[in-house]
Amino acid sequence: MTLNRRRMLTMMAAATLAPGVMAAQGLDLRPRSRPIPEPGDLVTRSGLPGRVALALTDGTDPLALRQAAALLPPASTMKAITALYALDRLGPAHRFRTRVIRAGDMLILAGGGDPALTTDDLARLADDIVGLGMPAPVRFAVWGGALPSIAEIAVEQDDHLPYNPAISGMMLNFNRVHLGWTRVGVDHQISVEARAARHSPRAYTITAMPGDQPDLFTYRHDLEREYWTVSRAAMGRSGSRWLPVRLPELYAADVFQTLCRARGLALPAPEVIDRLPQGQDIAHHDSPPVDTLVRDMLEYSTNLTAEALGLHASGAPDPAQSALAMRGWLDGLGQGMRLADHSGLSDTSRISPYAMTRILAGPGRDLLLSRLLRRNPLADDDHPVNAPVAAKTGTLNFVSNLAGYVTGPSGTEGIFAIFCADTERRKAAIGLEQPAGVSVWTRQAKALQADLLNSFAGRLA
Repeated sequence: MTLNRRRMLTMMAAATLAPGVMAAQGLDLRPRSRPIPEPGDLVTRSGLPGRVALALTDGTDPLALRQAAALLPPASTMKAITALYALDRLGPAHRFRTRVIRAGDMLILAGGGDPALTTDDLARLADDIVGLGMPAPVRFAVWGGALPSIAEIAVEQDDHLPYNPAISGMMLNFNRVHLGWTRVGVDHQISVEARAARHSPRAYTITAMPGDQPDLFTYRHDLEREYWTVSRAAMGRSGSRWLPVRLPELYAADVFQTLCRARGLALPAPEVIDRLPQGQDIAHHDSPPVDTLVRDMLEYSTNLTAEALGLHASGAPDPAQSALAMRGWLDGLGQGMRLADHSGLSDTSRISPYAMTRILAGPGRDLLLSRLLRRNPLADDDHPVNAPVAAKTGTLNFVSNLAGYVTGPSGTEGIFAIFCADTERRKAAIGLEQPAGVSVWTRQAKALQADLLNSFAGRLA
């Protein structure tokens, strides 16, 4: 064995026992760490059609930018801004009260703008008033004036989409009704229910029947009822889905009337009133606190909750003016953005990724938004991210966004926004439920977002 080879073996044996020895000799046999991929390279490699804009900051300085000033549809990432607005203007402990009022010979179900009121909550109110043993009223009314009356959140959306219901101060089951059908012989038996966890009474103000029209659904309403027809050819043997409610006061009053009748209290046919008379509160139900409503809104992306919270916070007469008030609340952070609602469902809102990171860094950190955001939201789509993430997704047809907070291996927190949009295909697909190609495009966008988040975490090491 030569001297040089013997010397090398001795050095390697020493390094095995004491790793610092090799470094002391100027030799490092550790594998080289892989370079952190550049965001632009990841975007190019993904081949995602359309535009990808992104920003990553540490709350003060930018760490990665790509078309970060581009104004794009925020989709449901808008709900992160609405959450901050509601928390600041209303306070995390605020609740919305639904009341039963006795005013002379009239019993009134008075909505307080609770976006989470359910049939089960109305059942408890019915128990309370029946337990009082009072005589049946001569008149029964419902009032929804705590919020503006709005027929639908976004007029460009299809009538039958359950995430685009009416808004009112009297909302029940997120202003949705459950449609179910089963084939009996050559036709279908259809049920329309105000479904909740424990109680699911029939909704008498809403009817549905099979039809032979080419469209999946047709819809109309008069002053007293809503009428749906469902394409017989599309129904199959059995199935179900949620439909939006457009006459929310009558829907809630009808359900409350049914619940009271089941407990032995017969209420007259309901009437909708515009003004709330003086009377005595005989029962009430309080919503969960705003803090909880916000958490659930961010988790399940409920459009109705977002619009209700925003309208409560602003006191404005419609979502557009309410969104304008929210932009004013943002002060300089809102400069250049266009906001049309609080949910992101409207197609006319525009925000840049960099503006979103500034909002999340300012009021977002002040109001501790990250504790309310969903953890690792891409995990359900089988796109693993090797870092802790708290973020809000935003999805429309050919729009897929993600905004929130990512933590690097050292514990450093970064603030990010990734906006993906294929604007040409988006224009052609506005209002459609499932346009061709949208599922593949959305999966591709989410895979890219996961790759970008792994890159972001590496930059925070």
